[in-house]
Amino acid sequence: MRCGRFSCSCAGRSPDSRVRRLRPWVPACAGTRSSANERGFTLIELLVALTIFAMLSAAGVMLLGNAVSAQGQVAEHLDEQSGMLRVVALIEQDMSEAIPRISRTESGLLAPAFFSRPPSESEPFLQFVRGGWINLDDSSRPDIQKVEYWLRGGKLERRIYPMVDGAAGGEPALLIGDVEQLDMGFRDGSGAWIEQWQSHEPRSLPAAVRLTINRNGEAPLTLQFRVGLGKADPVKEEGGDA
Repeated sequence: MRCGRFSCSCAGRSPDSRVRRLRPWVPACAGTRSSANERGFTLIELLVALTIFAMLSAAGVMLLGNAVSAQGQVAEHLDEQSGMLRVVALIEQDMSEAIPRISRTESGLLAPAFFSRPPSESEPFLQFVRGGWINLDDSSRPDIQKVEYWLRGGKLERRIYPMVDGAAGGEPALLIGDVEQLDMGFRDGSGAWIEQWQSHEPRSLPAAVRLTINRNGEAPLTLQFRVGLGKADPVKEEGGDA
């Protein structure tokens, strides 16, 4: 077979060799096997991982909740302690400023400078006159005041009088709540402790006072106060000599 001046380059080749055979398309990953590191997670592995994560999350939330609850309890306990310290400081100030001053009741009867009785709903268990009452507004009143302590309905209350003689008392202020029992002790001049202070001498003061407070669910709290550390000169009451 002639192809003109030039010889055909395909001469001598078979017809089949002149046909380019197309290779069938095969995916790149076909016939290959992925290694263990390239293999994905199975459903079971995912479920196990999610379960562990959920358990860790629940434990974290529980720990956080317990921490917040404990912090709240600590703050509440600290607030209660701070309140108790303020009450103790107030009672200590009252006791240290006690003076041998006879007072008068609203009906005009004379009352000893310092006396006690068993706690009851109708009467104060402790009454005395104290000095050192600062007159900030320069009102027409003395620098002494009559103080009462009450135990009513499980509440330890403090009540003051604007005037020592014949005036009505103010509204009681709550000091301590949840009081189940209150016991008292008074130290006389000989150093002995007695349960009640009802001296025959109306101007006499005990050397010290002991209060034992029993509250619901708590250990008894015993407080001791010295009396009359800041004693002033006896003040003359109305209708008599000091």
